[in-house]
Amino acid sequence: MAERTIGIIGGSGLYEMEGLEDVREIKVETPFGPPSDAYITGKLGSARLVFLPRHGRGHRLSPTDINYRANIYGMKKLGVEWIISVSAVGSMKEEIRPGDVVIVDQFFDRTTRRVSTFFSSGIVGHVEFAEPVCARLAEVLHEASLKAGATVHRGGTYVCIEGPQFSTRAESLIYRSWGVDVIGMTNIPEAKLAREAEICYSTVALSTDYDCWHETEESVTVDMILTTLKKNVSLAKQIIKNAIPMITHPRDCKCARALEYAIVTAKDAIPEGLRKDLAPIIGKYL
Repeated sequence: MAERTIGIIGGSGLYEMEGLEDVREIKVETPFGPPSDAYITGKLGSARLVFLPRHGRGHRLSPTDINYRANIYGMKKLGVEWIISVSAVGSMKEEIRPGDVVIVDQFFDRTTRRVSTFFSSGIVGHVEFAEPVCARLAEVLHEASLKAGATVHRGGTYVCIEGPQFSTRAESLIYRSWGVDVIGMTNIPEAKLAREAEICYSTVALSTDYDCWHETEESVTVDMILTTLKKNVSLAKQIIKNAIPMITHPRDCKCARALEYAIVTAKDAIPEGLRKDLAPIIGKYL
């Protein structure tokens, strides 16, 4: 079986996994500037893992300031075909308790200041995004979470806000009225760019709090999030370890051919510089 290359995007420390061999640090240059940090690669069993702390080591980057295009471009350049996103979220439903895991399957984008596409300034592409996560990868992560002993919820909508401030209570109550399940600040445009790069993408959302809508719970604070996250680091590592040997299926999903009919710009009208810059992403279609 050919070597599988699986990307992990999440908090610092997730690459410090027991059993990870041949660990290396790789800096990747991209046409969009530097990624959040150097990528950490290593072998786990028969798979090659590529880790990236989305906020940078030391948590230097706010959600809006993350260079999402560079992060996903770097993953693509390193041969990643699956991305597991590990993300802290607030719960918008009583039954999703702090410490629970949600394998989300939908996103609602409330961001306003982020570049969310590789296609601009000379090339236009429209990818299908009705089902924004890879269903097969999501099922693997659900099974891996159950094996890890997590209280896991399969499916749910993640509303992504700009931040870095948390929601007002009015906003939180409105989001709840929409029926969303969790709230966060980082998975958009990450998921959109992964689809454009034809990478299978799914999220392990770690519930840390009840945002500020819950009348009998304390409103969300950074201390609250960090306390719950520290407890969940070992759980997240175990979920990843469980998932890796289960990612063996052929990539015959829509993710792997998302650009097949998406690029509408005539090939001879695409500037040569763009062809070169986007070669890892669009090269096979030109």
